[in-house]
Amino acid sequence: MIIHLNTITPQEQVIEQARDILLEGGIVACPTESFYGLAVDAGSEAAIQRLFSLKGRDKRHPILILIPSAESLSKYVTCIPSVAEHLIQEFWPGGLTLIFQASAGISPLLTGGAGKIGVRLSSHPVPTALAQSIRGPVTGTSANPSGAPPCRYADEVKAYFGKRIDLIIDDGETTGETGSTVLDLTVDPPGILREGMISQEKLENLIGKLQVGTEHTQ
Repeated sequence: MIIHLNTITPQEQVIEQARDILLEGGIVACPTESFYGLAVDAGSEAAIQRLFSLKGRDKRHPILILIPSAESLSKYVTCIPSVAEHLIQEFWPGGLTLIFQASAGISPLLTGGAGKIGVRLSSHPVPTALAQSIRGPVTGTSANPSGAPPCRYADEVKAYFGKRIDLIIDDGETTGETGSTVLDLTVDPPGILREGMISQEKLENLIGKLQVGTEHTQ
């Protein structure tokens, strides 16, 4: 099912319907500040399992979460280093995914068994509203089968998954230029695992020299 956000079906009504689906273990595709993403209740092991199956994703590869607010971050991570506070103030909400040591309540499926969790406060109102509606994080993995190109349009998501997704929220074309930048704060100095919407230069201007590496995070 696709619902188009417009003046006839306002966001509040769509979010209410999506909330019920998420709380029942369903999968909702929604726009983000980069591409369309797949949201499930990050506190539901069954929903996360279903998400991995839908994407055909290797369970060694972690999946990031989108949180309801910056203030809620401490619920999902064990430690927030001082450098994170500067980054959050400058770049959240926005296209910066920060990697922390995951709290005990985070599913090992989301961490890929590594005990680390990618976290972002989205600058797009829809995924943030979804997280706020269920009072907890939703997943932020891209809405495509693993290895396939990400989607800028809701119809592309439908073409990939059809009725295997419970709801697609169509808010038109996303920016789709690049994904979020991924920065690992569990190492010192922090490691940039993927350069995306926030440039390495901007990060280094704020917090100093970074390590450079690669890792699956979407």
